[in-house]
Amino acid sequence: MAVVGAGPIGLAIAWRCAARGLRVVVHDPAPGSGASAVAAGMLAPVAEAYFGERQLTELLLASAARWPTFAAELTEATGADIGYRTEGTLMVGLTGDDLAEAGRLWAYQQGLGLPVTRLRPTELRDREPALAPRVRGGALAPTDHQVDPRLLLPALRTAAQRAGAVLVPHAVRHLSDVHARVTVVAAGCGAAALTGLPVRPVKGQVLRLRAPDGVAPGFRHVIRGYADGEPVYLVPRADGEVVLGATVEERSDTTVTVGAVQRLLRAGVDLLPELAEYDLVEATAGLRPGTPDNAPILGPLPGRPDVLAATGHHRHGIVLTPITADLIADLVLTGVPDPLLASFPPDRFVGAADGGGPEPTMEGDRWS
Repeated sequence: MAVVGAGPIGLAIAWRCAARGLRVVVHDPAPGSGASAVAAGMLAPVAEAYFGERQLTELLLASAARWPTFAAELTEATGADIGYRTEGTLMVGLTGDDLAEAGRLWAYQQGLGLPVTRLRPTELRDREPALAPRVRGGALAPTDHQVDPRLLLPALRTAAQRAGAVLVPHAVRHLSDVHARVTVVAAGCGAAALTGLPVRPVKGQVLRLRAPDGVAPGFRHVIRGYADGEPVYLVPRADGEVVLGATVEERSDTTVTVGAVQRLLRAGVDLLPELAEYDLVEATAGLRPGTPDNAPILGPLPGRPDVLAATGHHRHGIVLTPITADLIADLVLTGVPDPLLASFPPDRFVGAADGGGPEPTMEGDRWS
């Protein structure tokens, strides 16, 4: 089989398939250079549970539940630290308006039965004393964790190669150039040109800061919040790094702009004043692979049971890595689609322009 794309999704699929005895070739001229190189690595099915995305939320929860085992297996296979941390996530609002906006989402999340605990300002600062005194309130999502994508990617590559996968450093411009019984397209935004699927680039600008004197950041939890209407997240790393992001822009360039940097820094310092003394070490932009319904595209292309899509993960690529790898590997090996795939087939977009289109179907051919 062939995998087009060596980001976390493609490498994890290659690892799972090779570990189960398949011959796997991965095609990518620059492994790990896509959206994952910029990603913060939040594993946040609770904080990312949004209105109207219930099926996606269920998939996020199912994948997050697999992360502890996935991380342990990857570390065992490679001996690598991937920065997997389980302190949880604090969601905060700086002003009364911010708190009201966030509170509507927390109420929705609680209505789904998700573990969201409201906290008063004093309770927030008991957990994170570095939070600004102005913060009006927040909530705890204890099961929302994090991993470091810049450690995850080389570990996945090592695991895939040790399992027998071969990485070929060239670009695939046409699927007809790939000679395999089954091809998995895990090429992020590049999947659009290869498959015709409605995958679009969604730009995100991200900053990386570093605590002074090489010490760990002055906070442990991932912080997600609103600061005067600006949504922002802050992800602490054990080595002193803090990832601060991110913009969401319907653009296809990767230019870092002064306005975005200014907004992110202002919001971050408003929530955690000590960041004003941190070093600004990197400003980057990446392109998330978005879809019309913000959900991934998983399964055979219409009329092409030999080509499987594993793309369109938008802002959820890291958290969805384990479940995507397992579902696609199982489909390759058995030809039988897991029921979890039923909500995310490529053919759900067929006929979308006129509101019609066929019911989603899955092919059951067996591959090897």
